[in-house]
Amino acid sequence: MHVRTIAAIAAVTLTAGVLAACGGGSRGDDAAPAATGTDTAAAPASTAAADPSLSGTVSADGSSTVGPLTTAAAEAFGAANPGVQVTVGISGTGGGFEKFCNGETDLSNASRPIKDEEKAACDAKGVTFHELLVANDGITVVVNKDNDWATCLTVDQLKAMWGPDSKAGSWKDIDPSFPDESLKLYGPGTDSGTFDFFTAAINGEEDASRSDYSPSEDDNVTVQGVSGEKGGLGYFGLSYFEQNQDRLKALEVDGGAGCVAPSVATVQDKTYTPLSRPLFVYVKDDALKRPEVQAFVKYMTDNSASLATTALFVPLTDAEIATEQADLTAALTAVGA
Repeated sequence: MHVRTIAAIAAVTLTAGVLAACGGGSRGDDAAPAATGTDTAAAPASTAAADPSLSGTVSADGSSTVGPLTTAAAEAFGAANPGVQVTVGISGTGGGFEKFCNGETDLSNASRPIKDEEKAACDAKGVTFHELLVANDGITVVVNKDNDWATCLTVDQLKAMWGPDSKAGSWKDIDPSFPDESLKLYGPGTDSGTFDFFTAAINGEEDASRSDYSPSEDDNVTVQGVSGEKGGLGYFGLSYFEQNQDRLKALEVDGGAGCVAPSVATVQDKTYTPLSRPLFVYVKDDALKRPEVQAFVKYMTDNSASLATTALFVPLTDAEIATEQADLTAALTAVGA
């Protein structure tokens, strides 16, 4: 196995189980630590094996979607292994890969697979890596609580809203049965892995989107915008909707086989299409040779289900977990660990 334009957040440092604020904002970047999205969840019930002799640092950066999961792992792992300092930064999926390929980090959190051009950038710097599937997620389309006309949208209707040539300014433009209510759109910025995924799934081409919407690298801004506009609509990961469902309404999506609501069950069984997605952590082969990185990554793999639940994502299936554990064992063998 070949082994995103907002300033990056300062890295989050965790030592001995003490956790500084780390966000799970808008599936991309954030401009200020105080404004990040997902609150850090409590440490998972599972614990890391303590190794008093283990020391060193592990650096991670990238997607703010995956950030809370890596943070939960770092908190529990750091509590058991105080000699290891784990930092978790948030600069977006693309921003994380840029640092990763420049040799600045050990791990890269990603809410989409690495792109060919990012692989090429890593190749150019001699950086080889292992891709680790850590959880699943569903992009949730949200509207204002007072929206009593829309319960389900088709992919074509979403494309009519978000397509690069869209001029839709009213809900009535989307469906004549909808009211003539101003359509106000909110979503992640162009450096976000969520933006990449949503545009490809809905508009048929990654990064193809109308530009006259309100972009933000912080999901809190999207929540505030949609909840404050009767005709508001936005999108972000399922986990963040679950934390804000008292303020927003989630829409069902019809991907061609009928309307399906986003949920843990529908994401895991792949019926919530086309807005279900996998989440990844990439680990550098050279970093895997270090005992502290080996131990941390193995902890993430061995406890992926509890970590996903803690971070409010959809856990991998048993078969997916077994595959990832086997792949990591092979990767460790390959680097001589």
